Amino acid sequence: MENFLLIGGCLLLGALLRRHPQMPSEGATVLNQVVLHVSLPALVLLEIPRLAFSFAALVPVLLPWGLLLLFAALVLLLARLIGWSREITGCLLLLVPMGNTSFLGIPMVSAFFGEAAVTWALLYDQLGSFLALSTYGALVLALYGGGAQRLSGRAVLAKILRFPPFIALLIGFSLHLVPGPEAASWPAPVTHLLETLAATLVPLVMLAVGWQLTLRLPRAYLGPLGWGLGLKMVAMPLLALALCLLLGLRGEPVAVAVFEAGMAPMISAGALAMLAGLAPSLAAALTGYGIILAFATLPLLHRLLLYTL
Repeated sequence: MENFLLIGGCLLLGALLRRHPQMPSEGATVLNQVVLHVSLPALVLLEIPRLAFSFAALVPVLLPWGLLLLFAALVLLLARLIGWSREITGCLLLLVPMGNTSFLGIPMVSAFFGEAAVTWALLYDQLGSFLALSTYGALVLALYGGGAQRLSGRAVLAKILRFPPFIALLIGFSLHLVPGPEAASWPAPVTHLLETLAATLVPLVMLAVGWQLTLRLPRAYLGPLGWGLGLKMVAMPLLALALCLLLGLRGEPVAVAVFEAGMAPMISAGALAMLAGLAPSLAAALTGYGIILAFATLPLLHRLLLYTL
């Protein structure tokens, strides 16, 4: 409940700040820049060294990557068929394949499946969504961000390598290569600093979302909004469920993985889309309205999982 109050409160504060006469018009952009260069890299540096690699549960690890590839391809196909602009396509490529599997997903899994099931949610989030944000997300921004039309392979690679969360990802993984029992960890003062900085991510992003969230979207964004939320919160979990049933996969890890697939679009991915100018108001609407919609779709999804897995 505390997480939901934090989300709602920051959304409301962001909307109020936008209407304050003393607030600068570029306030949301500044917030997103802080997230990109401080909060998100701090979270990556904090969580990646804590990863425990195991082959005990492959479904929560492999399912998000399979869904990412499938729905990224589907977004590209729809973009060509419908004729979406470059900024709309880039926005949906970021927000449809990746869900809010941590801040929203973990408390939801705890509420519906129990505290013991959070382990599977962490695998889905850290080895799936979290890594995808720093790798796939960097690739999408390199290809679609900044109004880029045609980039060479070298230019795309250079953008990815300069992407702050990706740099943090490499540093975090490098700690696993250092020998010693305490190698893959930070000293206590550094851990405390990273925890403090990482804790600013959700409040800052939701302030920015509330700042840019509007009930009156441009007409050109209404269709992509419907497609984005429908694909992410309805089609993705149903397809994940069908795939698992087809492969004969059952049990709590599978149910939690499918449940995580039905989460609202990822907050951090929305921040990156807004920062890169990829339809900022559409990105804000997808993340903001997605969270509200999740309160209706997730209980229905959980009931469906009880009858099928």
